[in-house]
Amino acid sequence: MLHVLVHYHELALKGGNRKHFEYRLVHHLRGALKPLAHVHVEALQGRIRISFKDDSVWPRLQEQIRRVFGIVNFSLTRSIPLAYDQPDLTALKNAIVAHLPAYPYATFRVSAKRADKRFVKTSMDVEREIGAAVADHTGKRVNLSHPDLTILVELVPPYAYYSCQRDAGPGGLPTGTGGRVICLISGGIDSPVAAYRMMKRGCKAVFVHFHGRPYLSRVSEEKVRDQVALLTKYQLHSRLYFVPFGDIQSQIVINTPPPVRVVLYRRLMLRIASRIAEQEEAWALTTGDSLGQVASQTPENISVINEATSLPVLRPLIGMDKLEITQQAQALGSFETSIEPDQDCCTLFVPKHPQTRCQLPHILKVEQNLDIPGLIHQSLQGKELLTFSHAEKVARSAPP
Repeated sequence: MLHVLVHYHELALKGGNRKHFEYRLVHHLRGALKPLAHVHVEALQGRIRISFKDDSVWPRLQEQIRRVFGIVNFSLTRSIPLAYDQPDLTALKNAIVAHLPAYPYATFRVSAKRADKRFVKTSMDVEREIGAAVADHTGKRVNLSHPDLTILVELVPPYAYYSCQRDAGPGGLPTGTGGRVICLISGGIDSPVAAYRMMKRGCKAVFVHFHGRPYLSRVSEEKVRDQVALLTKYQLHSRLYFVPFGDIQSQIVINTPPPVRVVLYRRLMLRIASRIAEQEEAWALTTGDSLGQVASQTPENISVINEATSLPVLRPLIGMDKLEITQQAQALGSFETSIEPDQDCCTLFVPKHPQTRCQLPHILKVEQNLDIPGLIHQSLQGKELLTFSHAEKVARSAPP
């Protein structure tokens, strides 16, 4: 039997709520690993153990664990029986020596942890004994500061676990612990990164994409489908709403002056997204805005746009520049899709010189020329819902 020991960090600081966060992490891990046969997940003292028999599933297991929020690191381990009152570590030392890596290394260290202080030897005692055994067997030197190899030992009676490799997890908080948020997603570089950052804080993302049909093609919609499919690998299940916006923009063009149209578009998007949030029981909206990046993202215009909804509008990228956002998109894997050429509703009917410092009284006066409730109703009537699963193909639902 092979084991993976999973560690978390932030969850351990949750005090009385720690059990709830641990439960959510275990529950999510079980869902993520369900497609793999004969994999068992259980909580131990301060860590989670994943057990499996077939070592051929390790690459897929490793890939999926790396996408589970709440995990800071994990190790593929071997184990031997160990009792609380067992001072003799001969079996453990022999097992570690027998499974040292074949790749070259000149120095090493041993890092031991006790899950239960009732074990008769301290972590430092264990490190010294195992270190001496490895040094005698290999002739390698101990280096506690910058070793070429770190031997990881965890004492969790009735077993001792050992490993020579540790993988990094994504960190953050388990999916679902942060409630549900509506993420406006455009197909560009910014919005998938913004959604990812909220998901990392435990939020369950529901996606809304405003499309420009019949004036634009479906290219941006296909990009968004790909982006949501990628993000679904982290939260396992996703819902994506396609909302028609082209006709609404045409009505704004007909009835309002050019400089303020971008702000009017954004205000209507937030109103529509807020209605979907009510249906989805979401507590906030999320956008990919970065302060000062475009005309709609100036301080004045952000304030005016926010006024259109009573829900919190979260902007996790607000203090990031384009280079930082691009680097995160590349790390996430969404960048290549985002830069594919397309046209979305954000580029449709955009004035040459948009107003960068709109005033709310003026915007409210201009909006009197629009049938705001009618436009919202029209858009919601035409919305389409797609559902995604990390283990299944995307499914299209009828307009809800």
